[in-house]
Amino acid sequence: MPDARRNSYGRSVVFAAFLAIFVLYAYRAVFAILKEPMQAENGWTGAQTSLGFSIMMTVYAVVAFISGMLLDRFGARLTFAIAAVFGALGFAATGGGHSLPLYFFAFGALGGICCGMIGVSSTISVRKWHIGNRYAKMYGIAYAGAPLGQLVLTFIIKSYLASHSEAGAWRVCAFALGGMTLALMLLAAFFTKKGPEHYGMRPIGEAFASEPEAKSPVQEEIWSLGGAFSSYPLWAGMFCFLFSMLAEFLIWTQIVSYWIADLKITPSTAANMYLIIGFCGIFTMPLLGILADKVVAWLGNEPKGRKTMLFGAPLVGAAAVALLLAQAAFASLAIGVAACVLFAIYWAVVPGCTAGYVGAIYGRRTLGRIWGLVVLLVMGSGPFIGSFLGGYLKDATGNYRASLMIAGGSFILSALFALSMPKRVRRPKEKPEKTAGA
Repeated sequence: MPDARRNSYGRSVVFAAFLAIFVLYAYRAVFAILKEPMQAENGWTGAQTSLGFSIMMTVYAVVAFISGMLLDRFGARLTFAIAAVFGALGFAATGGGHSLPLYFFAFGALGGICCGMIGVSSTISVRKWHIGNRYAKMYGIAYAGAPLGQLVLTFIIKSYLASHSEAGAWRVCAFALGGMTLALMLLAAFFTKKGPEHYGMRPIGEAFASEPEAKSPVQEEIWSLGGAFSSYPLWAGMFCFLFSMLAEFLIWTQIVSYWIADLKITPSTAANMYLIIGFCGIFTMPLLGILADKVVAWLGNEPKGRKTMLFGAPLVGAAAVALLLAQAAFASLAIGVAACVLFAIYWAVVPGCTAGYVGAIYGRRTLGRIWGLVVLLVMGSGPFIGSFLGGYLKDATGNYRASLMIAGGSFILSALFALSMPKRVRRPKEKPEKTAGA
């Protein structure tokens, strides 16, 4: 009975994270579809419209750190409930507003609070319950909500906008997304649980004897933020994550516009190609999670296994960017489809394996605040620079080629930092205290 209850709680946490991540990508993914009609109706430039997304990601980053501290103390139920309220208000105010400052506040600030309360809480709540040779698979199942959200929401919004050409049709979509956010996040808050120690349970999965999570909660070392950030493994993981996020958001926020503006593909076809990333991601998320756990088991060391996956995934992203550039030369839809499949493979690995690597190095007891600060630094810079730079370079050069080239280089830098990741951490040496009279 205790094992059955523990497994039930573990599945409940994954389901709640799945719902939350579905909502998170409502904010991220639909921007690429709503961007053009929103920009055209309001008369904004590409840089101005992209700046709203950049503000959202910056607020997301700041709030992510706060949510990590709340998670360590109160669990994900509180953070998910906060996300429900602010997310619903953000979408509703975006749909009802007409001025640029209101758009920055509604989609940028309110949406950022919602996303910040979701991102860290969903990832770390899964990690607190599932460790070692089980984590990546359960993370992959939870994060299948991201591509599913992208697929379903893109299809619904694209279909609605195609059949309603009148001005303001995108506003109806925004109001509907607000209602969906409120309902799903309240449901996620109901299903999620605190960490297993709160119920007198152990996490699910097997950690290797040399890793912090193999110890009991009492024995597990507690890392301060200063101590963690004084060690290289955290910086290596953070820069791997950072350069992948910069590249990803250069692509994610501009790819549909690239196909339409540079390659003269119809909006409907471009949106359908964008759907391929979401469709493939539904399968690549859990399958690559299973593969990542098998690599960990084969190598007998979780940090080394996560490092191996983190080296390969950004290179897959760089290959996808190369295909997008080749698509312009060969005018082939098949090449664009192949790029989308590769993006889905990349997407399934980097965020989850980075969190898994950090968790395997520093343990779970203070992982919320440690990972929260990583997300603050990464998501407060990489996505902001990526999304704004994409809009700015389009305005400056008239095309998206420069954005793609920068994204490819950033993916390669991410892989190089992954290659430098150590498989263990060394505690910074304490300075000896001065004795009296010294």
